[in-house]
Amino acid sequence: MHLVLPFSSATSPAAGQALSTLQLPTLERLLARLDPGLRDEGDELALSLPHERVLARAWGWPIVDGKLPLAALSAQRDGLQAEPDDAGWGLLSPTHWHVGTEQISLGDPAALVLDASASRAFFDALAPLFADDGWALKWGAPARWYATHPSLRDVPTASLDRVIGRNVDLWLGAHPVARLVRRLQAEAQMLLHDHPLNQAREAEGLLPVNSFWLSGTGITQEAGAGIPPEVDDCLRAPALAEDWAAWAETWAALDAGPLAALLARAEAGEAVQLTLCGERNAQTFGAAPRPWWRSGILAPRRADPAPWLAAL
Repeated sequence: MHLVLPFSSATSPAAGQALSTLQLPTLERLLARLDPGLRDEGDELALSLPHERVLARAWGWPIVDGKLPLAALSAQRDGLQAEPDDAGWGLLSPTHWHVGTEQISLGDPAALVLDASASRAFFDALAPLFADDGWALKWGAPARWYATHPSLRDVPTASLDRVIGRNVDLWLGAHPVARLVRRLQAEAQMLLHDHPLNQAREAEGLLPVNSFWLSGTGITQEAGAGIPPEVDDCLRAPALAEDWAAWAETWAALDAGPLAALLARAEAGEAVQLTLCGERNAQTFGAAPRPWWRSGILAPRRADPAPWLAAL
């Protein structure tokens, strides 16, 4: 079993403070049994997140920043039919952009609380904008829409979770297709401003849907024949909300639950792997042959996870 934990760490000072308070006895015992293996190096400005690169590598995909075809895979899982070989896919996420005095920041689509009916109404309102440029839109789920067009085969895009809570201008890119996307985003904002759908939402105290984000672009690729890693993304929501108290509490629950189960598997002799992912890097741990002096009663019982987490 291979367990992947996205958002295991973050680079902000507040996250570092929360990190220093973590008490993770199960992780300490697990890291004492496992050895560090593959390390995925990146930085906080990479378009693709570390855990996405880990999954892409497990599926046998080429690792090209911003060009991991996660939209096509997600569309398959949503039951959508494959397009012709020359078509690229992109994930269109309905979003709320918060317009501040100095920047425009992207909100988490989950905060929109879109049900299927409302999502389809916004989808239908925006679809003609894309049709004018030859893009076909497909509805997959309330927070997952898709676009297909040959131009989406090779355009790099920033992952949605990379941009949430941040200035969108830093992540839009200069690719010709990215310039088209910026135009479509502006047209979507004009169309949705004071739209009856948003007027009804605001009357109910809900955030308006005022734009979209494009990510996961590329052509369909097979996800490989092996057993894929198991991803537990419970740290995602508190990390993106920068609620570090909740993030620390979630870490404690992970330590007592999924990590305890993984440790039990390791103690039973099963081959296990653990990958911790932060904003920049990912570190995988797994079983490896050990010299006699690190085995049996001489084996370390605990290993401090703090340096590993801080280095992510």
